Amino acid sequence: MLVVHRFRVPGPEADEFRARAEQLHALLAGSRGCATGSLGRNIDDPGLWALTTTWADVGSYRRALSAHRVAAMGVMQWAIDEPSAYELVEPGRPLNSSAPRGT
Repeated sequence: MLVVHRFRVPGPEADEFRARAEQLHALLAGSRGCATGSLGRNIDDPGLWALTTTWADVGSYRRALSAHRVAAMGVMQWAIDEPSAYELVEPGRPLNSSAPRGT
């Protein structure tokens, strides 16, 4: 599972955002089920940032995010409101159904 969080950060807030995002990245990277992660800033638009992580499964991601909720809330004020979780597409493997999840 791939998670892509994008953020719009005004220039004067960049240092604060970076410190908080680096802390969240370290916490998530140390969580069970996290395979990789990185924090990046857009080359052409320095106010646009991304935190990407890959996970063994959606449950691992949700447990890690829940465990580090306070750190996550510290960066989500800059988050762009858009879906962030993606299934990994591998050659020949079927994709998940696009139907809504049951409750």
